Amino acid sequence: MSTTSSTLMTEGVIWKRIVTFAFPLFWGNLFQQLYNTADSVIVGNFLGDAALAAVSSSGSLIFLMVGFFNGIAIGAGVVIARYFGARDVPNLQKSIHTTIAFGLICGCALTVVGVLAAPQILVWMGTPSAVLPNSITYFRIYFSGSLAFVMYNFFVGILQSVGDSRHPLIYLIISSGVNIVLDLVLIGIFHYGVGAAALATIISQFISVFLCLHQLLHSPEEFRLSFQEIRLDKNTLRQILSNGLPAGFQNSIISVANVFVQANINQFGQMAVAGCGAYSKVQGFVFLPITCFSMALTTFISQNLGAGKYDRAKKGAAFGVGCTVVGAEIIGVLIYFLVPVLITIFNSTPQVIAFGTSQARTETFFFFLLAFSHCMAGILRGAGKSTVPMVVMLIFWCIVRIGYISILIRYIPVINVIFWAYPLTWTLSSLVFILYYRKSKPLEPRFHS
Repeated sequence: MSTTSSTLMTEGVIWKRIVTFAFPLFWGNLFQQLYNTADSVIVGNFLGDAALAAVSSSGSLIFLMVGFFNGIAIGAGVVIARYFGARDVPNLQKSIHTTIAFGLICGCALTVVGVLAAPQILVWMGTPSAVLPNSITYFRIYFSGSLAFVMYNFFVGILQSVGDSRHPLIYLIISSGVNIVLDLVLIGIFHYGVGAAALATIISQFISVFLCLHQLLHSPEEFRLSFQEIRLDKNTLRQILSNGLPAGFQNSIISVANVFVQANINQFGQMAVAGCGAYSKVQGFVFLPITCFSMALTTFISQNLGAGKYDRAKKGAAFGVGCTVVGAEIIGVLIYFLVPVLITIFNSTPQVIAFGTSQARTETFFFFLLAFSHCMAGILRGAGKSTVPMVVMLIFWCIVRIGYISILIRYIPVINVIFWAYPLTWTLSSLVFILYYRKSKPLEPRFHS
């Protein structure tokens, strides 16, 4: 099999394979974060506190709806990587074309649901009345481009599953630059409002989609896209959904909890919404090492188990977890001390800075637990055990988190009670992952007969 523009992770030095694959992911996630942050920085500085709060209040809801389909893309990537590692070309082709067909369906469905449901869901979240009109505008325009967001994630999932993390990086750099330029022109020069920020994001995302499409159409024959072959294969779709639905539900579970958290933050007013929203953008950079290594681990584990290389899979898992935990904690310590300055990038209002700083200094020393949980989820997904992280996240990152806030906020109506929900649930999920991994040994041969 040709490996042009792809990396077969079943061969070579383990740490070099993982780092070589993860490094472009890191830069890709960095530009993705810049891509997402540009709206908030430009909106906050040119349009003010209310506009920043509108964009910030939409963030959790957007991830709720997009995150589910991103999880499906992750599941598809597991299936594709397994066939790629096993060098099973017929099933590799089926899985790629079924993934794209299903992605087109998902993108169209999300467009309809997102545009129609926006006002009611934002009201249910308790979005402040001063923020609500701008939030609805931003949300509806954003979701009119749902097909681009969904297909981009499906395309990138395919490329990454065959070890190509370089081209998605290049495309993200291009689209991020377009997004920032459009934001500056539409908002900074023409002052078109928050809707222009969403429109800029849509345009730049479609550029990424067309670039990914071009790459897949010109990939090596083994995993090349052909329009004539795009169709749903029932057996392949069943495999994709069995891996992807738990990952999708996991993302949605986390998002449901975050929407609930956002609804409680909304009760503390516009400044709290803006401050916590600005901190969430800062926190997004913490996810860079976490996301890149957890994604690299999923691909590494999938390919090596597909090739029957179990010891190699275990060694790769240990290396990936160690790097991610250390990297996340170093970033967390830096953010703890630098957060007031970082919040000022988005907004210089003292109350906004105070809210964002308070949340950061509650959470940052616990980022190693967040990293550990995400890495274990990535390993288990790669091993075909995607239901386990879904259940763990459901229990601790959703039920426990919501229950904790619902009860304590009634008796201690202080915003820091909400902030402590994160370290608490990260700790509990990490403990359960340790117990499960030690007892079940998911990377042993008997799990993959």
